[in-house]
Amino acid sequence: MNEKNTYRLLSQINYPADLRRLPIGQLPQVCKELRQDIIDELADNPGHFASSLGVVELTVALHYVYNTPYDRIVWDVGHQAYGHKILTGRRDRFSTNRKLHGLKPFPSPSESEYDTFTCGHASNSISAALGMAVASANKGETDRHIVAVIGDGSMSGGLAFEGLNNVSSTPNDILIILNDNDMSIDRSVGGMTHYFHQLHTSNFYNNLRFAASKKLFRWGWLNEERRKSLIRFNNSLKSLISNQQNMFEGMNIRYFGPSDGHNVIELVHTLKALKGMKGPKLFHVHTVKGKGFKPAEKAADVWHAPGKFDKETGERIKTDTSNLPPRYQDVFGETLLELAQANPRIVGVTPAMPSGCSMNILMKAMPDRAFDVGIAEGHAVTFSGGMAQDGLIPFCNIYSSFAQRAFDNIIHDVAIERLHVIFCFDRAGLVGEDGPTHHGAFDLAALRPIPNLTISSPIDEQELRRLMYTAQQPDMGPFVIRYPRGRGIHTDWKCPLEAIKVGKGQRLKDGNDIALLSLGPLGNMAAKAIAMFEQRQKEKGNDITVAHYDMRFLKPIDEELLHEVGTRFRKIITLEDGVVRGGLGSAVLEYMADHGFTPVVKRLGLPDTFVEHGTIPELQHIVGIDSDAIQSQLNDFLTT
Repeated sequence: MNEKNTYRLLSQINYPADLRRLPIGQLPQVCKELRQDIIDELADNPGHFASSLGVVELTVALHYVYNTPYDRIVWDVGHQAYGHKILTGRRDRFSTNRKLHGLKPFPSPSESEYDTFTCGHASNSISAALGMAVASANKGETDRHIVAVIGDGSMSGGLAFEGLNNVSSTPNDILIILNDNDMSIDRSVGGMTHYFHQLHTSNFYNNLRFAASKKLFRWGWLNEERRKSLIRFNNSLKSLISNQQNMFEGMNIRYFGPSDGHNVIELVHTLKALKGMKGPKLFHVHTVKGKGFKPAEKAADVWHAPGKFDKETGERIKTDTSNLPPRYQDVFGETLLELAQANPRIVGVTPAMPSGCSMNILMKAMPDRAFDVGIAEGHAVTFSGGMAQDGLIPFCNIYSSFAQRAFDNIIHDVAIERLHVIFCFDRAGLVGEDGPTHHGAFDLAALRPIPNLTISSPIDEQELRRLMYTAQQPDMGPFVIRYPRGRGIHTDWKCPLEAIKVGKGQRLKDGNDIALLSLGPLGNMAAKAIAMFEQRQKEKGNDITVAHYDMRFLKPIDEELLHEVGTRFRKIITLEDGVVRGGLGSAVLEYMADHGFTPVVKRLGLPDTFVEHGTIPELQHIVGIDSDAIQSQLNDFLTT
């Protein structure tokens, strides 16, 4: 173990059982050492930084009070779980976090028994925790405690409210911990944030009510049915006296807090008291995202995932990108502003990712034309549909993997009525170190069967600009543009805005022997692979040439181009950064079969499995869509 990672108490804690053997008075020191260990690790091995610093005391208190892993702690999203990982047997391997074949980027039951449920997407913790509570009751496990830890940003998601609704009517004793730091990734938005700021119940009142209820139960004067009636009466009385409504207690979920989320001793005492209470409970704690590292406290959004940094000075280590092509997200943001300045009907919508998708560019210039709706992808889509119904043109930007959460809304609230909503799916394809919950693998295959949708993917950032310009033209209907995480290929990316004919691909290079059909930016890799392949064939004295087509559109697909390919070529390769089952390769096979062509078609894309985490080049090589794989397939075709 490195010297920087050796601590007096933390080095003695391999699992929570070791933590629970310490006297409570040593917990503040454990928290200090755990926080420093996270800082030490992430300075050189980037990850989700500020969120984990913010819940150090809560993490320690939970594992100290509850008998994990028998008792269940269900983390929401998982950005905040690094301290949890370090305390649960993974400290010696934490340097592998987010690296290929290393620790997973988020809690996962396949990695540790302490990770109780899949993490990565927001708002699922309450529903999962309730499911576990019902399962425990069904098995007669009356001593098992279930805790859901959810942030104020995640609490804005619809699934959280669905879970709360069911918690209020299903017998359970779960504890919901609301970690309120006024942040998701960017600043939390919406009425719920304002509501949490105003919500308060005194500790004296809660302690008095708890003590009284225990005595009444012990004396036999209070049973479960009477308890619910008494809670309703107390809630009404409290609301009358305080002139404040508490929606949780209105749902018969006992509310406690808000409490200082950085006082580990107080947290332990409160959690011990709550542990014995019957019925659902919500414990509201205030925390500071980035706590203990001043730069992160001052700019939590920047330090959500800051990359490498100097842990002594707080300076983020940046590489010079002035001569590099821009990120696709920045091209989107700049182009959206340009389009909005020319077209007053254009508005922007994002579910809690304004800086992540660069819609903050429009927000800064035209704050009344851009909407951050919080962690609510389904609402983002239907909200966009409502605006389109009455004449606006929304650019609804959602990360591809998060758009999965709005599948029905896309169909029911946009596609059926052919509403003019432009879906810009950022982070399409492989995203790298965030792993299977974040790869944008399924959008092409999932959306292709939906009527009325136009589905496109630009080969570079100039094509992204042209597709955005095309999509906002009159009478377009719902229009999908997907593009990857990372940078494009042009430093001179700001090309003139010109419309592209919908459903029309382009022949990038002619050839005689094999046709390669690509969709999206992988076409640039394909072009280089083809050039290298042909050069090697030329050196061998072979006159083998490959035709390369950029499809641009998956739907409507360019049937004239496919007819040309089917007529001229017996060997076809399709290349896409999405699952091969149902995407471009499937569409090409369907066309060939429907029109009597019988070529040999090799589909390159993501396999029928969940792809692990690692760098994008590493993952492209593993799944077989990198330059080596393309050249290998071209070589294989020479022998068939």
